[in-house]
Amino acid sequence: MGITADILGLDRRFGLPGIASVEPGNRGLPKVQVTTAQSEGEIYLHGAHVTSWKPAGAEEVLFLSPRSRWEDGHAIRGGVPISFPWFADKADDPHAPAHGFVRTKAWQLESIVQAGDAVTVSMSTESDAETRQSCPAEFRLLHCVTFGSELTMELAVTNTGATPLRFEEAFHAYHNVGDVEQVRTAGLDGVAYLDKTDANREKTQHGDVVIQSETDRVYLDTQRVVELDDPVLHRRIVIAKDNSFTTVVWNPWTQKAKALADLGEDQWPRMLCIETSNVGAFAVTLAPGQRHSMKATLSVAPL
Repeated sequence: MGITADILGLDRRFGLPGIASVEPGNRGLPKVQVTTAQSEGEIYLHGAHVTSWKPAGAEEVLFLSPRSRWEDGHAIRGGVPISFPWFADKADDPHAPAHGFVRTKAWQLESIVQAGDAVTVSMSTESDAETRQSCPAEFRLLHCVTFGSELTMELAVTNTGATPLRFEEAFHAYHNVGDVEQVRTAGLDGVAYLDKTDANREKTQHGDVVIQSETDRVYLDTQRVVELDDPVLHRRIVIAKDNSFTTVVWNPWTQKAKALADLGEDQWPRMLCIETSNVGAFAVTLAPGQRHSMKATLSVAPL
């Protein structure tokens, strides 16, 4: 059975006529398209990857690279990739895929549920022979995304094995901005961070975060709401989170962006990653049978 028949079958089973449909996306990859009075959005089964969210009357909130590769084995560049079970490079295996393997897996569609003008799409994945090649842990993930006047993403991790499960996780969210050099990120004043562009030295944030060069920072022991003020697009993106103790802020700037074939040196001014996460010393450990969830909620207001 070809991909088109698969997609038709999923749409017949899960689709909500006029509201949510399963359809071919870029390069034929299946996605769920949501359209309600409150917002439009889309999420791919490839990586359970949110690629679009537009609240009613607003511009696109998420950045998506026009050079993104839409194929098996490659992560989508932009939107909200999921990092799990490690963040960035795997410390004990330089050949393992960066940011883990679930962002390039095909997830299973579990449900599409409407509640008022909001729609929740749920997808799952679990450990298998392929994941055990780089991580022997047994797990099940459930990603529930609600498209409405707010965008809510909740990742639930269950340890389905007989030994403790330790993991890192992140919603690697790319935010669409008018000009990254003009935006200001509030909510991290006084917070300690690791500066990955300076040998991981620990520093302290003073005032708002302003992007003036390559930026790659892990803000530590913070559960604060972060506000991204964009004077070009005249809006404020508010990122609230639950059960997350680190916040990553990343922009590759010119040289790093040039080295990323699926981004390119002309795209970095239009994006800023602010990532709800639990990484490094704040990685999560679950006993057998235990469950953990992390949530991020995005909202938009005029500036």
